[in-house]
Amino acid sequence: MVLNRHQPSVPRSASSGPDEFGAGAIRDRILRTLREGGSATAGWSAEFQALGTVCRLTLAGPQAAAKEFTAQTLSWVAAFEAKYSRFLPGSLISRINDQAGKDWVALDPDSERLFGLCHELHFLSRGVLDPTVLPLLKLWNWKAKPPVLPSDEAIREVQQRVGWSKVQRAPGRIFLPLAGMGLDLGGMGKEFAVDQIGLLARQFPLTGALIDFGADIRVVGLPPDGRPGWHIGLEDPQSPGRVWRGLAARECAVATSGNYLRHFEIEGVRYGHILDPRTGRPTPVQVLAVSVLAPSCTQAGLLSTSALILGAVEGLRLIDSTPGAAGVILTTAQTFQSRRFHEHVAS
Repeated sequence: MVLNRHQPSVPRSASSGPDEFGAGAIRDRILRTLREGGSATAGWSAEFQALGTVCRLTLAGPQAAAKEFTAQTLSWVAAFEAKYSRFLPGSLISRINDQAGKDWVALDPDSERLFGLCHELHFLSRGVLDPTVLPLLKLWNWKAKPPVLPSDEAIREVQQRVGWSKVQRAPGRIFLPLAGMGLDLGGMGKEFAVDQIGLLARQFPLTGALIDFGADIRVVGLPPDGRPGWHIGLEDPQSPGRVWRGLAARECAVATSGNYLRHFEIEGVRYGHILDPRTGRPTPVQVLAVSVLAPSCTQAGLLSTSALILGAVEGLRLIDSTPGAAGVILTTAQTFQSRRFHEHVAS
């Protein structure tokens, strides 16, 4: 599983060139949520709201370096969100979606590489990670009160506009050929951002960094308390807020996918928020959560989400067949661990 060839270099900050997508306003919004501080023993910590979630940094090393790294992280995240969020009308993703069925949209080299990564993730996930799933996300409206179960006919109709193979790509441009198609990078955007900030951390004289964007985590170096690895707790899906297992992580990433927080019920049947683009329906609720350790957060997220959709047996087979990866799958009935997962258990 090779993903690095599609990884763009760490982008320049939002202030280094024309602010085409309005990153400055996004950065101002993020700054209003920033809380940071620290000490020599606890390290430097920063928390802010971005990418639709809570983002946290824990840093070891000189305080001046930690503060500058935090500032550059905020600029990078603001630029990324401004460019790739489907919720922002001026983003590149919104431009592409608005031109569905109409015309091609120009891409810069970084965007081309990012969509190349989307193509590879779709292939490696056996088709269950699909950036064209947006029409289905709109159909399955979890925020509706009361929630409405789409009809089989509605699902079949919407699925005609879903499928990465339908997307047309050429050097420097992309086109969604059917009106009503739409891209959503929610299945890999945060994980990709975590990896890029991990690369950014290596450009600073920090001795350690933990990047946590909504439970998508990358660790670099060592923690400030002198332990030989970072301690990461896995949340119990049947008792949210409680940690059921602690992991020791070093120079790796951890991603968790779950259906236990975002779901709705109709007539006693529970429907999770993660959709299987192959069926147009939510994933089976028997799998509550999947946590994966891997060399990169993009890879860990690919495996955790794929395993959640594929189910415990096939998902575990996928994790075990991936070099450098280990994981655990929690279902309503039992726990499935990959062959190497025990090597990372700390408590």
